[in-house]
Amino acid sequence: MSSPERFRKIRNMLRHRQTSLTIVMDNINKSHNLSAIVRSCDAAGIHEIHAVSYRKHIYTRHNAAAGSSKWVQINLHSSIESAYRHLRNEGKQILVAASTGSCVDFREIDFTLPIALVLGAEWDGISEEAVLGADRSIMVPMLGMVESLNVSVAGAVIIFEAQRQRLLKGMYDKPSLPDKELDRLLFEHTYPRLSAHLREQGIDYPRLDDDGFILSPDT
Repeated sequence: MSSPERFRKIRNMLRHRQTSLTIVMDNINKSHNLSAIVRSCDAAGIHEIHAVSYRKHIYTRHNAAAGSSKWVQINLHSSIESAYRHLRNEGKQILVAASTGSCVDFREIDFTLPIALVLGAEWDGISEEAVLGADRSIMVPMLGMVESLNVSVAGAVIIFEAQRQRLLKGMYDKPSLPDKELDRLLFEHTYPRLSAHLREQGIDYPRLDDDGFILSPDT
């Protein structure tokens, strides 16, 4: 098991997770960008993100990122349409980070609303399907000679603006994860091997005390 200090750190992390904010990686290919985006999402308290892969080798890299991401869940999609259907069923507004004729400064967006932010591939940028299917396009204003930021840098800039707005509104002050889901994840992060064994046996997880120790059934 984890130490009591680490248990409390994991519990605090889960209590701050934001389920109404997510990222969609549209065919992002480079491993260092995948890792950087996942790290930014974890740091900002984003609970789960999505990845769309059109090419087999990119799907493999997304799958590897999903397997290595311990704290942020990555959901894989074979098309942007299926990702968008999933997100709209969750009631999220879909924003693409793309310089289009109708795009607005990202700081004009109310990120305290349920939102999915779509970030595009390094080679081709945001796909046409992603732009056409989104609700709005946003941009990071550029005053220098470069035409665009690295995708992970642009993602971080927008993600932490969303975090800033949500902090000001007090959205990190109470858990957004349902109690049962929070307790499940807390047990699995604290007792990874035991939780795998209990799942195989179809046995419910026991309750934990405030230090992460397993309570007896009679407690």
